[in-house]
Amino acid sequence: MNKLGLLGKNISYSFSRTYFKSKFEKEQITDTTYENFDIESIDLFPSIIKNTKNLKGMNVTIPYKEVVMPYLDKINKKAAKIGAVNTIKVTKKGKLVGYNTDYYGFKKSIEPLLKSHHKKALILGTGGASKAIAYSLKKLGIRFQYVSRKQSESVGFTYQTLTTDDIKNNTVIINCTPLGTFPNVEECPNIPYNGITNKHILFDLIYNPEESTFLKHGKEKGATTINGLKMLELQAEKAWSIWGLE
Repeated sequence: MNKLGLLGKNISYSFSRTYFKSKFEKEQITDTTYENFDIESIDLFPSIIKNTKNLKGMNVTIPYKEVVMPYLDKINKKAAKIGAVNTIKVTKKGKLVGYNTDYYGFKKSIEPLLKSHHKKALILGTGGASKAIAYSLKKLGIRFQYVSRKQSESVGFTYQTLTTDDIKNNTVIINCTPLGTFPNVEECPNIPYNGITNKHILFDLIYNPEESTFLKHGKEKGATTINGLKMLELQAEKAWSIWGLE
């Protein structure tokens, strides 16, 4: 029996397990299982690899997309450029190879919504997922700046310094923070929402709830809104093709 799984922390809500279970049922894939590897600390990662027979691959989620990298034998070029891994393939020889399919999922899901005035973007948050988003925006020719709680060299704005004009000038806003995820559905990033117009796209990587408070605020202002579900489906299918279990 081939084994796949999701590496993360507090991931009982996980999209991936549900997604792959229903995929296996629909496509009558009977020789593969998918489980959660919910660990408190990345130090426990090697013991999963050692003790899980027939492990063929993993998805990686918060908070391990960056810290898992030193444990891998090889990192695909794109993932190395991005600086984060969300898919691991276990080769026939037992080597661990890291890939990033978040980039692909995001690019494919935002592309159909882009218009000529979408030239500048704000990325809310600086974690592993935000790096894949930044890489996608570069490829799409959209300039971007990070918004974070703390000022640093790579951060364009903090939540304290962000003005209504900054929001008006950046017509693509992507939430890469977990703020607003179930069960804390009332929460949302603290930005001046009154700067949002019908020229904006608000993209939330969150998919549970289906419409986050962040997206609701955008919709009220006439913005185009999209959650992370399509992105997740696309990156999951890309991961499946990397594992090569067809």
